[in-house]
Amino acid sequence: MAAAATTMDLVPTLRRERLSISLVGWAHSYSHFSALMLYPLFPFLTAQWGISYVQLAVVITVFNIAGLIAQTPAGMLVDKIGSRRLLIGALLIGSCSFIAAGLLSTYWALLLAGAFAGLANSVYHPADYDLLHRTVNDKRVGRAFSVHTFMGYVGNGTAPLLMIFLYKALGVNLAIAIGGALGIFPAIALLFATSLRQENVHAASVANKASTEKVTLRQLLTPTVISLILFFTLSSLSGLQSFMIPALHALDGITITEAGLALTIFLVAAAAGVLSGGFLADKTKRHESIAFGGFLAQAAVLAVVGTFRLNLYELCALLLFSGFCGGLLYPSRDMLVRKCAPAGAVGRTFGIVTTGFSLGGLVGPLLYGTLMDRAQPQLIFYAATFFLVLTALSPLLAENTRRSGAATAAPA
Repeated sequence: MAAAATTMDLVPTLRRERLSISLVGWAHSYSHFSALMLYPLFPFLTAQWGISYVQLAVVITVFNIAGLIAQTPAGMLVDKIGSRRLLIGALLIGSCSFIAAGLLSTYWALLLAGAFAGLANSVYHPADYDLLHRTVNDKRVGRAFSVHTFMGYVGNGTAPLLMIFLYKALGVNLAIAIGGALGIFPAIALLFATSLRQENVHAASVANKASTEKVTLRQLLTPTVISLILFFTLSSLSGLQSFMIPALHALDGITITEAGLALTIFLVAAAAGVLSGGFLADKTKRHESIAFGGFLAQAAVLAVVGTFRLNLYELCALLLFSGFCGGLLYPSRDMLVRKCAPAGAVGRTFGIVTTGFSLGGLVGPLLYGTLMDRAQPQLIFYAATFFLVLTALSPLLAENTRRSGAATAAPA
C-alpha cells in the first residue's frame, strides 16, 4: 500500500517539476529581455526624446548599481518569504516601471525605471535558482538549470528584433510600455501556480526553513563563496558580446552584417551548449573540471581571433566552437554554487555570488569601450583571454577550498 502511494505521488511531483521549470524559464527569459530592451531603441530615444547617449548610459549604470546593491538582500528575502512570492513581485515591479516610463515619456521617468528595473533584476537569479532547487529532483536539477540559462538566451535574442518591430509599428513610447508589460504574464502564471508555494514543495523545505534563521551572513561568506564571487566577476568581465561586432569589424575588416552573423552563430552555439551541459552536469560530480575545460577552450579561441587575420568562415567556425564550449559549462557553474550552499540558504548564496555579474558588468564595458576608442580592438580579445584563463582557474580554487573546509569540519 505504501509503495502504491509512493508511485502515485510521482505524477504530481513530475508535473510540478515541469511547471516550475517552465515558469521559472519564462521569468528568466523576461529578465534578460527587459535588461536589453532599451538598447535597440537608443537611436530613436536620442532623436525623439532629445536625450544624449551619455544620459542613456547613466540609465544603464543606475540599473547595474541598483542590482548590485540589492542582490544580496534579495537573496536573504528569498530564503525568508519564499522565492515564488518575490519572483512575482519582481516581475510586476520591473513591468510597471517600463510601462510608466513609456507612457510618461520623460528622461526622469526612464531613469527611475532603470533604478526599479535594477532592483527587480536583483531578485531573478536567487529566486529562480531557489525555486528550481526546491521543486526539482536532484537527479534532474542540472538539466533544470540548463533550461533556465537557455531561456535567458531566448530573452537576449528576442529583445532586439521585437523592440525594433514594436517601434516601427507603434513608436518608441508604446514600444517601451508594451515591452515592459510582457513581464505581467509570467507573474500572473506564477500567481496561479499554487503548487509551487514554498509550503507545498518537497519535504526538505520544512527543515530548510527551520535552518534558514541559523545561517548568518558571516557564515555564508566562506572562502568557497568568496572564490565563487571572484568566479562570477571574472566570467562577466570576460564577456565581450556587446563589443564583439565593432571589434571584429575593426580587426578583421569584415562588414558589420558579417560580424553580426558571427555573433549570432556564437550565441546560438552557446544556447545549444547550455542544453547539452545540463545532461552533463547531472551525470558527473566534477563540475569544476567541466568549467575549467570550457573556459580554457574559450580563452584559446579568443587568443587566436585576436592574433590572426581570419576570413568569415574561419571566424564563424571558431566562434561556433567557443560558444558551444561556453554554454556547456554554465549548468556545471550553477551546480558549483548549489553544492556550497548551506541548507535553507540557497537563495542567499546565489544572491551573494551573482553580485559578481554586476561587478563585472560595471567594469568590463568601460574597459572594452576604452580600448575601442583607442583603436586597439586586438587588445579586447587579449583582455578577454586573460580574464577567461583566470575564470578557468577560479572554480578549481573554489572546489579545493570547499573540500578543505569539509575535511576540517569532519570529526577526526
